[in-house]
Amino acid sequence: MKNISAKWLLTLIVVLGLFVVFWPSYDSKVSAKEKNIYKEIKTFNEVLDMVQKNYVEQVDSSTLIQGAINGMIKTLDPHSAFMTPEVYKGLEEETQGHFGGLGIEITLVKDVLTVVSPIEDTPAYKAGVKAGDQIIKIDGKSTKDISIVEAVKKLRGKKGTKVTITIMRESMVKPQNIVLTRAEIQVKSVKTKTFDNNIGYIRISSFNEKTAADLRRALDDVKAKSNPMQGLVLDLRNDPGGLLNQAIEVSDMFLRSGVIVSTRGRTKSMETKMQARDDGSREVTVPMVVLVNEGTASAAEIVAGALQDNGRALIVGTQTFGKASVQTVIRLEDGSALKLTTARYYTPKGRSIQAEGIKPDLIVKLKKPSKDTADSQTDEMMREKDLEGHILPAGGDGREVDDHKVDNSKEVDDLDKDNQVRTAVDILRGWHMMKKTLAN
Repeated sequence: MKNISAKWLLTLIVVLGLFVVFWPSYDSKVSAKEKNIYKEIKTFNEVLDMVQKNYVEQVDSSTLIQGAINGMIKTLDPHSAFMTPEVYKGLEEETQGHFGGLGIEITLVKDVLTVVSPIEDTPAYKAGVKAGDQIIKIDGKSTKDISIVEAVKKLRGKKGTKVTITIMRESMVKPQNIVLTRAEIQVKSVKTKTFDNNIGYIRISSFNEKTAADLRRALDDVKAKSNPMQGLVLDLRNDPGGLLNQAIEVSDMFLRSGVIVSTRGRTKSMETKMQARDDGSREVTVPMVVLVNEGTASAAEIVAGALQDNGRALIVGTQTFGKASVQTVIRLEDGSALKLTTARYYTPKGRSIQAEGIKPDLIVKLKKPSKDTADSQTDEMMREKDLEGHILPAGGDGREVDDHKVDNSKEVDDLDKDNQVRTAVDILRGWHMMKKTLAN
């Protein structure tokens, strides 16, 4: 199918290239811009022909055309991508909550392959891979000029097989090799616990197809363990996001009315406005604190923005990543797919947080316990504005926003070690005490 598609595309390019030669006499009403597009297609056809005839080695036409497509999409923004059938299948598995690999979110920062965040309880997470780590080699081969698609292909593999990544981070004197054993990644996106027998804590690590259903069960579990539940901490720190529809469903569990999120793009079909629905007694109505940091992105920012703008929760932590663009995955005839940025999303009050992020109501930086200072410094995590080619805010001028430094060490359970969780719990304790005092 791939070869047939390539041949058809070559034929189309040739026809269009020839068409350009006679185009001016064919229709004088065609705009100069359209004529220029066909001239460029003709140039592409000439270059393709020269490479096929004169390159030192024979090159498959499909490889050349795929390379051209990848190059075209790469010029758009960091989140648009062309996916081969193999990579597209991997994406589908990932959004379903299980896939084979190492358990890391990756991106390109100034053309360097960089870890956005490790996914909890995965080989990469357990080996100590951290957000911001630069992957400079995979199995001894340099990642210079590698694409995200190529990197994903190299990092993923059969369960039980090994891969060696060479990483570099600011605290290292020299690069370090880490040998990882690939595993089937089962993403458990929701975890729970309780404090004081009446304050619930729910952590969402990503937004996949099961997140909303898992959250509903988690809320029921926390309610059952509380006596009764008088406050809730929703932890979205280092949550890289995921599916938009899951972010909407999650937000709706805490809202009885109001806008959750709206999207706007170039086409009318991309203009949407999602409203919360009143489900009666099913909504959680207790006071809420939402924890965020620079690793909170995309779908997680939608939830934080919806709860903040509707006055439903207090946002605590540090400024979020700032990815407020919508990617639509379009499946192509040969099984490949195009992941294309098609819209920006806006918070209920009409804010576009693209490349800016959500500013917490209360800024609280994560502090490392003194005994952990060996691995040390407080690293500045990257955000959307640091990615080359990022989309500017709607009507934005590319201005910088205030930066907040945050430690990206592993999540800890003890309130004595996690000052952000402790702050959230203290706020809810005080909220309850004030309510109780005022009632008397």
